[in-house]
Amino acid sequence: MTHSGQPSPLEARKCHPLTGRVRVPGDKSISHRSLILGALAVGETRISGLLEGEDVLNTANAMRALGARVERIDEKGGIVWSVRGTGTGGFATPAAPLDFGNSGTGCRLVMGAVAGCPITATFDGDSSLRSRPMRRILDPLELMGARVISQSDGGRLPLSLQGARDPLPIVYRTPVASAQIKSAVLLAGLSAPGVTTVIEQEASRDHTELMLKHFGASIVSVPDGAHGRKISLTGQPELHGAEVTVPADPSSAAFPIVAALIAAGSDIILTDVMTNPLRTGLFATLREMGASIEESETRSDAGEPMAQLRVRASKLRGVEVPAERAPSMIDEYLVLAVAAAFAEGTTTMHGLQELRVKESDRLEATAAMLRVNGVAVEIDGADLIIEGRGHVPGGGLVATHMDHRIAMSALVMGCASDAPVKVDDTAFIATSFPDFVPMMRRMGADFA
Repeated sequence: MTHSGQPSPLEARKCHPLTGRVRVPGDKSISHRSLILGALAVGETRISGLLEGEDVLNTANAMRALGARVERIDEKGGIVWSVRGTGTGGFATPAAPLDFGNSGTGCRLVMGAVAGCPITATFDGDSSLRSRPMRRILDPLELMGARVISQSDGGRLPLSLQGARDPLPIVYRTPVASAQIKSAVLLAGLSAPGVTTVIEQEASRDHTELMLKHFGASIVSVPDGAHGRKISLTGQPELHGAEVTVPADPSSAAFPIVAALIAAGSDIILTDVMTNPLRTGLFATLREMGASIEESETRSDAGEPMAQLRVRASKLRGVEVPAERAPSMIDEYLVLAVAAAFAEGTTTMHGLQELRVKESDRLEATAAMLRVNGVAVEIDGADLIIEGRGHVPGGGLVATHMDHRIAMSALVMGCASDAPVKVDDTAFIATSFPDFVPMMRRMGADFA
């Protein structure tokens, strides 16, 4: 996301108990996939709860450019997105380059979908997306018959991809655990005769498999080795339009959850939160720390489990967080660090090397956020060690490094710290959670 104009600083002060019933934004992963599969299906797909952030809107525009009819409809019950698809392999050649802005997920998944169609499309994005390598997505797609006609250095954007006239089913072992590589291969495999198989040594998020099944594909996923999965998709299915309710994003829910746990007397309800076990490492960790988080009204939609969560202020204690939990909570360590600062005792989070290559070096930024507010913290290799004393002195100014999650985590900390916590800029919060500040204020947060 490009940020223009003046920074918008904000200060969070100790607040009264947080109360109320809220729904955080829809999950980004599910939002992208529902648009793409709706565009590859026959008939109408209706999506409610879609995350209307910049990244997802760019995917919606790409689906329009490829020939699907995509409309945003304001109905009595709320906003519904309607997608009328082209059928598997039915995309049309777009008139102009597809611009994905900042979204690596949207870009890489659509490359897979285009690779299985006999068309040529050019992929582009902002300067940040242009700097990210695409080669590990393109390698398997070329094995299936797609061809890269032009590209920037090292397989970077802008690049033009010619889809396969007769895509080949392949058996592919992913070099790293990546839901994006797996999803691109499966989306290309929709157009191939026979069975396309992806083998992962380490299981990645399974949103694509669950949603393919929801749209009518024949797909089987079985364990492979100690931690891996083997996923087999039968090609050339007739995908049918479907109803999708996008669950609320557990990564966004993390912020009001931790705020309610640390602000004395708080009692809040969050509705429709996704509870896919590959995404809920934070909830498990907070419960080990003594958090009161109750699930009710559990149901499933498009294969994704969701529940209502009731969160009450709790006395927390320090814990050890094992490294193998990292994939299920990689975006939540920043706000977990805030909970750990308010806990009694030491919390050690193991195996956080992945945090060094996110929007900013989140490991260093998290330690800096705590230190400037009087919390004892150290980094030992890829481990973060926080000495919780049951309260946080506060009073610091947090540098957000244009990172939305640092900004939100620091504001959450200020909800219960002894002195106010300031952040230098909140403009970037809009990339994932445009309603964060007004929603927290409605529950009783004191942001000024």
